[in-house]
Amino acid sequence: MSPRYRNGANQAGTVIAVVADVMALILGLWILMYLLDANRGNDFVQFVHDVARWLAGWSYDLFTFDEAWARVVAGYGLAAVVYLFVGHAIANRVHRH
Repeated sequence: MSPRYRNGANQAGTVIAVVADVMALILGLWILMYLLDANRGNDFVQFVHDVARWLAGWSYDLFTFDEAWARVVAGYGLAAVVYLFVGHAIANRVHRH
């Protein structure tokens, strides 16, 4: 394969990895804000919560712990780990081809 095509694959893999990292960062930021009891009236906190809720829509309330903080950490944390794992696996696969 020519270097020109390999460079394009490297860029695509990098973009995929960065997107996965940003998604996990937003989810991690929401977990931190929740645990530190951030002001939910703040626009930035509300934005992060809305985006995190959308990203973790499939894993939100997946677990039924008694404590609310444990549900947030498990639900949003699972989504962050899955996005990191799957995103970087796809990026590595793209880098190889």
